Amino acid sequence: MELIFVTCASLLAGFVDSIVGGGGLILVPALFAAFPTTHPATLFGINKGASIWGTAVATAQYAKRVDMRWSALLPAALAGFGGSLAGAWLVTEISPQFLRKVLPVVLLGVLIYTLVKKEMGRHHTPRFSGRTETLVACCIGLLLGFYDGFFGPGTGSFFVFLFVRWLGYDFLNASASAKLLNVATNLAALLLFAYKGHVWWHFALTMAVANVVGSLLGTHMALKHGATFVRMVFIFVVSALILKTGYDAFIG
Repeated sequence: MELIFVTCASLLAGFVDSIVGGGGLILVPALFAAFPTTHPATLFGINKGASIWGTAVATAQYAKRVDMRWSALLPAALAGFGGSLAGAWLVTEISPQFLRKVLPVVLLGVLIYTLVKKEMGRHHTPRFSGRTETLVACCIGLLLGFYDGFFGPGTGSFFVFLFVRWLGYDFLNASASAKLLNVATNLAALLLFAYKGHVWWHFALTMAVANVVGSLLGTHMALKHGATFVRMVFIFVVSALILKTGYDAFIG
């Protein structure tokens, strides 16, 4: 019964995550509900082991239809991988709990800014090119990669927001770019969890199949409806993240 429950959750998480990130908002609580006595690191390992495949498939699907800026994104993905490893190592040394109360406030700022700037992310007008774009993208990758390894919630949505705000991408191109960097940060965390023995592969692989199916459906919707649709989903997911992280920090 637990496998059916978490597999369905993985399907929905893959759908949401492929559009704008935030799949962990669905899958991680589902894992904690299904296996309440299991070590959290194991549940995080299962999450990464399932979700990385859907994210990778989404990246491949976007790459076929979206003009990915590979010269900037590949170095940024490498920076994200390194940052995620560093964050994952640091979380073994100190607790990230101090971020619990900060996160919903930051997300609220992101939501308000997005709502006020109604034209932000509707048009793809990259602000930089060449080395400057690569440097800015690497800074985003390193910063959020470290955050993903150390704490994690909302990483995909933060990637999308910074690609829109700092690099001038529209929401569709930002989402496509975010997927590539998310693969790198998830891979770093997954390798660490697997090395520590914190991945139940018999669950993760079944959930991965469902995650890929959800990811294919979500990517199709995003490519079909474009940047405006992705922006709407972004607003919805960030709002849900605010409610979830706010509850965890101040009530739960």
